[in-house]
Amino acid sequence: MVAAVADTHAALWHLFDDERLSVAARTFLDEAAAARHKILVSPISLVEVVYLVEKNRLPAAAYEDLKKALNNPDHLLQEAPFTAEVVEAIRQIPRGDVPDMPDRIVAATALYLGVPVISRDGRIRGAKLRTVW
Repeated sequence: MVAAVADTHAALWHLFDDERLSVAARTFLDEAAAARHKILVSPISLVEVVYLVEKNRLPAAAYEDLKKALNNPDHLLQEAPFTAEVVEAIRQIPRGDVPDMPDRIVAATALYLGVPVISRDGRIRGAKLRTVW
């Protein structure tokens, strides 16, 4: 069962046990793991990690570490589908609410799947979406 979709920062902060992950998000992730539910990560987050590594804003190993987690069927994090249905769901999220395309893809993935988005992003949290933070 899918419990939520995590944005890039939430996924990385969970993966690296970063204190910037909120208590509510950490609790949600821990409960999902205990129930053996999955937290999905959009492929656009992998692209974002490559970009942030190239800009020296993340350690070089961040991409490989995230990819390794996503490829492990027993890990909490799992790669989300990026399908025509997700693209269609993007149309339901006003660009004025969530202007950044990667954020819209993450949000649309959650909207399409009917689960919340785990995100600190104020634009995502301010949109008419279910969120955890």
